Amino acid sequence: MTDRTLAEILADIDSPVATTRVSPVWMQGRAAFGGLGAAMAAKGMRTLLAEEKPMRSLMVSFVGPIPAEDVTVRSELLREGKNVTQATVRIMAGDAVCLQAAAAFGDARDTKSAAPTAEFNAEPRDSVPSVEAVRAPVPPFISNFDVHWTGGGIPMSNTGARRLGQWVRNKTDMSVFPLEKIVAIADIPPPIILAHYDQRVLASSLSWSLEFVRPAHEVASDWFYLDYDLDAAAGGYCQQSGRIFTEDGDLVALSRQCMTYFE
Repeated sequence: MTDRTLAEILADIDSPVATTRVSPVWMQGRAAFGGLGAAMAAKGMRTLLAEEKPMRSLMVSFVGPIPAEDVTVRSELLREGKNVTQATVRIMAGDAVCLQAAAAFGDARDTKSAAPTAEFNAEPRDSVPSVEAVRAPVPPFISNFDVHWTGGGIPMSNTGARRLGQWVRNKTDMSVFPLEKIVAIADIPPPIILAHYDQRVLASSLSWSLEFVRPAHEVASDWFYLDYDLDAAAGGYCQQSGRIFTEDGDLVALSRQCMTYFE
């Protein structure tokens, strides 16, 4: 099977019900990278919009593994208001639901505002080589991105870290997919609880929420800095939150994720 770029996969999703093919380069274990599925879902819901509106929030439930084969993206409009449009989508492999998501798209209104309070404390990108350059044991999907892991939280390091920092960009041209390029990148960090182990531990995403502070089409940056924290972990479930910044330090989006891990 020929490898496909993120842009090629997304280009197939041009209607509310569309089929696209996932290639093996996007796999992590038996499932495709969750950020790929979320980006596919976002593209599917965008096909429902009569006019382009910025995505304000995305809520994803990872129901089952997305396989490396043809999958169907089925999107449905829930409500279209004067400013806000809400939609839902399912990604199907045959009759099996792999991913279900919902999103709210909303036009801006004239209101008072409050500046983001999140601090940008990124380590220099060139302080470490790219993940690919150091030949770390990483899942195949990482080869689709440039990743400089600068802030700790490395799985199996047994450091007990509570924070992770990464500089990331897409290797393929994503200029026609400004929303999806951010969605895919924001899901790259693994569960930070894995840094509390000295051996491999199986883990997977259960649910994910991504909220946009800035409309994606206004973001020109290709490099993004991911600053993520482990909030809690117990009983095989962990919660972590994150902030996605542009290269210039502007806050783009806020991430919140529930993940499972198995000893």
